[in-house]
Amino acid sequence: MSPSALLPDGVGIAHLPNQRHKIVSKRGAKFTLMVCGESGVGKSTFVNTLFTTGIKDPKTLHLRHTKQTEKTVEIEITKAELEEKNFKVKLTVIDTPGFGDYVNNRDSWMPIVEFLDDQHESFMGQEQQPTRAGIIDLRVHACLYFIRPNGHTLKPLDIEVMKHIGSRVNLIPVIAKADTLTPQDLAKFKRNILDVIHAQNIQVYSCPIESDDEEVTNMNQRIMDAMPFAVIGSTEDVTVGGRTVKGRQYSWGVAEVENEDHCDFKKLRTLLIRSHMHDLISTTEENHYENYRQTQMETRKFGEQKPKKYENPKFKEKEEQLRLAFTEQVKKEENRFRQWEAQLVSERDRLNKDLEAQHAQIKAMEGELEQLYQMQYRNPMRR
Repeated sequence: MSPSALLPDGVGIAHLPNQRHKIVSKRGAKFTLMVCGESGVGKSTFVNTLFTTGIKDPKTLHLRHTKQTEKTVEIEITKAELEEKNFKVKLTVIDTPGFGDYVNNRDSWMPIVEFLDDQHESFMGQEQQPTRAGIIDLRVHACLYFIRPNGHTLKPLDIEVMKHIGSRVNLIPVIAKADTLTPQDLAKFKRNILDVIHAQNIQVYSCPIESDDEEVTNMNQRIMDAMPFAVIGSTEDVTVGGRTVKGRQYSWGVAEVENEDHCDFKKLRTLLIRSHMHDLISTTEENHYENYRQTQMETRKFGEQKPKKYENPKFKEKEEQLRLAFTEQVKKEENRFRQWEAQLVSERDRLNKDLEAQHAQIKAMEGELEQLYQMQYRNPMRR
């Protein structure tokens, strides 16, 4: 007698996905997204367009380059909690203001690389603690690298940065402000970028394509064929043919954000949120984090701190300024001490002279007193 005859409905294993769905729905998810690129390519606008909310405050144009004198790349972290159909996602957006904004951009990618490694290092250190409740996890699940739509292909800075980032995080190249290029120029620009990526062996994220559902497989293939994604960012509502859409109004017409004939925004949003967010998270944990953990465990002793390979030039300048200020302060204090010592020596000499003078007066008075005693003893004998 077969088990199916005894248990026509099975033992209930098929209900495990439903249980898992309830757990995940209650717990929610954490997703960390990094946007990297030069100032003015529309990173903040794109993030707000992607999540249809004002997560990132737009940069003030006339204050964009007020920090040029610092000559450093900063790490700016923005956190938000999104909810849709009772499912919550704790979103962390990491921006890199200052990247690529200077004439000399040597080692400008090092703060980004250090941040990515530091998050793996921090998570690995917390995992080794006796109590692991409340672990802070800022490991980056996806990095959107925004490419400025000028020139013919990737710049040397783009190639160098993407080489370093691609081995540490799920790298997704994005062509910013795609509405500034004609369809022919955009297609040629994409081909040139892909040629450089393959020639330079740059690692970019590739989502799983094969699926049991043929429609899903075709969709995944269309998404990968669109890489690098050409996007348009806009939070403004524009009316087109009686429809209200997100887009940009020009004299020649409207560039619609969610129109696949105008840009690849919908494909990128599908990749990041609707279809492959879980794969981005699992790839980060199973590949990038495990590769980092394995490398560090092979080359370091247990409990040994990670050596610092990069020092922020901003901190170097501040350290040099503090060192100069400390040296000047020491010199001032030494001069003040020498003046005070000279005053003490002068006062000591004066007091010594006064003491010698008084000692001389005392000696003279003792001599006079001795003479008076002698005169007094002599006078009674004469009488």
